[in-house]
Amino acid sequence: MEQIDGSTLEGGGQILRNAVSFAALLQKPIMIDKIRASRKQPGLKAQHAAGLNLVGRISHGSEMQGASKDSSTLQFTPGDLVAGSYSADPGTAGATTLLLQIALPCLLFANSNGVNTSTLRLRGGTNAIQAPQVDYTERVFLPFLQRHFMVNVGLTIVRRGYYPKGGGEVSVTVPTMKEPLPAITILDRGTVTSVRGRAYVAGLPKHLAKESRDAAVALLVKKGIDPSVIDIEYVREDAAKAFGAGSGVVLWAETDTGCILGGSSVGQKGVEAAEIGREAAEELERNLTQGGCVDEYLQDQWIIFGVLAKGKSRVRCGLPLTLHTRTAIWLAEKLTGVSFTQIPDEEGKTMVLECEGIGFMPKSHKETPQDIMEER
Repeated sequence: MEQIDGSTLEGGGQILRNAVSFAALLQKPIMIDKIRASRKQPGLKAQHAAGLNLVGRISHGSEMQGASKDSSTLQFTPGDLVAGSYSADPGTAGATTLLLQIALPCLLFANSNGVNTSTLRLRGGTNAIQAPQVDYTERVFLPFLQRHFMVNVGLTIVRRGYYPKGGGEVSVTVPTMKEPLPAITILDRGTVTSVRGRAYVAGLPKHLAKESRDAAVALLVKKGIDPSVIDIEYVREDAAKAFGAGSGVVLWAETDTGCILGGSSVGQKGVEAAEIGREAAEELERNLTQGGCVDEYLQDQWIIFGVLAKGKSRVRCGLPLTLHTRTAIWLAEKLTGVSFTQIPDEEGKTMVLECEGIGFMPKSHKETPQDIMEER
């Protein structure tokens, strides 16, 4: 059983999600201790436990101990990944996007069992702090997977849910892969051709969304973005499609080489609407200034897919590498045996991350009658 120190580097939920996904795919039993040891409230939160139990259901015949709230140790012996329809609900405002993160790699390579597409119904928060907003996942992360890894994941926002009650729901469709993911090469950031976005409020006056939008536009123009390429909408969510009150801004910039980089901010009590817009614009501008082909969140999210891909993947990232990225690399090397090479540019402004993927496909997917006869 592979031992994993859950307090290493980032020391949070990311170690948990990536480790369990890798374990389920590689059929490798793991034990994680010191889970979220450096957090104010260590151990599993409801959202983490919901994600772990979701993988436990996808991994038929698995054994999982410690997958409950406040637990600081987890043991997981995986079973057979099986495509199908699954759901998860932490009963809190825990992020639906983080539930998707842990389940997605597992479902991509699940035994189809005659099912070519799996479905997920994920409940909880859709727009929260310390997690990707669902709009970022929809507009940046999933298009990245489709363009570069040829994975077409569908996402529908059924209902938005906000802190502290949650109550949101998203529906996701995940294809069953018939061959390994392709390696990717993304080295040229290119020139920004458009900046789009969404400033929203739910259960609050619409003019607050407009104030956020206007502040975001003003800052982007001040930082040198051509106003003619900026298109940010402002909306008040339909009360029938939103649970609770919330606000925020999600921005994404597209370049002429196909890169998409994001910036976002979530409204909090006591923070002015204009400040929310400025925070999102500053984050986007920072990611653009760093010169990477991925933003600070995609920087670590592509790692698990690059490791599973067949061939050498190379992605230019901005500096410094985030703690989440360093953690994802450490865990991937520990559990799969891959090695990452870090190649800085001559000016030391960006870093190319390079790895030779394992070309993962479950053995059961590879076996044809001819394969079985040759083994015998």
